[in-house]
Amino acid sequence: MPVVSPLPDHASPALRHDWGRDEVLALFALPFPELLHRAAGVHRAHFDPTEVQVSTLLSVKTGGCPEDCGYCPQAARYHTGVEATKLMSTEDVVAKAKQARAAGASRFCMGAAWRSPKDRDIPKVAAMIREVKALGLETCATLGMLSDTQAHALKDAGLDYYNHNLDTAPEFYGEIIHTREYQDRLDTLSHVRGAGMKTCCGGIVGMGESREQRAGLLQSLANLPAHPDSVPINRLVQVAGTPLAGTKELDPFEFVRTIAIARILMPKSMVRLSAGRETMSDELQALCFLAGANSIFYGEKLLTTGNPDTERDQALFARLGLKPMQIVEQHAVDAAPAGLCGDTVHAAITADADAA
Repeated sequence: MPVVSPLPDHASPALRHDWGRDEVLALFALPFPELLHRAAGVHRAHFDPTEVQVSTLLSVKTGGCPEDCGYCPQAARYHTGVEATKLMSTEDVVAKAKQARAAGASRFCMGAAWRSPKDRDIPKVAAMIREVKALGLETCATLGMLSDTQAHALKDAGLDYYNHNLDTAPEFYGEIIHTREYQDRLDTLSHVRGAGMKTCCGGIVGMGESREQRAGLLQSLANLPAHPDSVPINRLVQVAGTPLAGTKELDPFEFVRTIAIARILMPKSMVRLSAGRETMSDELQALCFLAGANSIFYGEKLLTTGNPDTERDQALFARLGLKPMQIVEQHAVDAAPAGLCGDTVHAAITADADAA
C-alpha cells in the first residue's frame, strides 16, 4: 500500500510555522530511506552537505543549580559528583577560547549553571563575551532565564547566539522539570529575539518520551515565531544520581529520524548533533550527517559530560570527506545561520548549563 506523503516531492518546501502534529507524525512514519532522501534534499538546498559547523562549549560556572531538571547532573539536589564552582575569570575563559580556536572551532559557547543570572553577573559575562569576540570567534552563551534588560546588555557586549532549549514537548515537560514553566522558556526566547540576538534552541530525546511527544518537541520548535538559528538535538546522557538514570535507551534509528525531521521542518537552521555523541558510533554519526545534521560540539568536555575528543572527530571528518564550516560575514549569509548552543547544552545534555 503506498505511503501517503505529507510533503510535496520538491526538496525545498517554503518556511512554515504552522505544522500540525499529524504532519510531523506522518514524517516519522515514512520509510527510513525515503525520509533520509527528503532530508538530504532539503539540506542540499540550503547548505553545502560536506561542511559541518564546529563549536566548543565551556562551563564557566559549574554545578549548584537550584532547578530540578531530571537529566541534569548540575542540579544541587542530586548527588552526581559534580562540585559547584565560582564563575571563571575572564582571563581563564579567554585562554580556553584561544585553545578552541587553535583546534579549529569557529564558535565558542559559555555556559553557566544558573536558574537565571543576577544583574551583578551580567557585566562579568559581558567582559568574557567582548574578549572572546575579539579573537574572531562567534560567541554563544547559555545562562538560564533572561530578562529583557539582561538580553539587551548581552547583545550590546557582542553576543551572537543565546542558547535556551525547550527540552521536550509541552505535554511531557512536567514529567521532567517542575521548577520552571514551559512559558518561562518561551519568554526568554522572546527576550533574546527582541534584543536582536540569534537563538539556539532544541531539546533532548531519549528521556522516556513517546514518538508523539518527540514529534511535539519538533512541532513546537518549528512553530516558534522564528525558527531557531541553531537547533541542538541531544540524546540523553544518563548520569548516575539523576532521576533519568536507567531510562531505556532510544533506538538509534529513531534518533536519526528525529534529526532528519528537524532538518525538514527547519530548512535554514543549523541542526546540531549535540549531547550523547560520546556513545555514538562513527556509523551513527555519519547517518546523522546524511540526515541533515551540520553542526557539532568539538572538544573533550560538554559542560559536565564527556564528548568525543578532537582527534576522533578529525579522523571521522577525514573518513567522510567533511570539512569544518568557516565563519562567513552575516551580510553574506542571512539564509544560513550558524548554530551552536548551550541550553541544549545545558538541557540537552544533561550537562545542562542553563539548565538546558
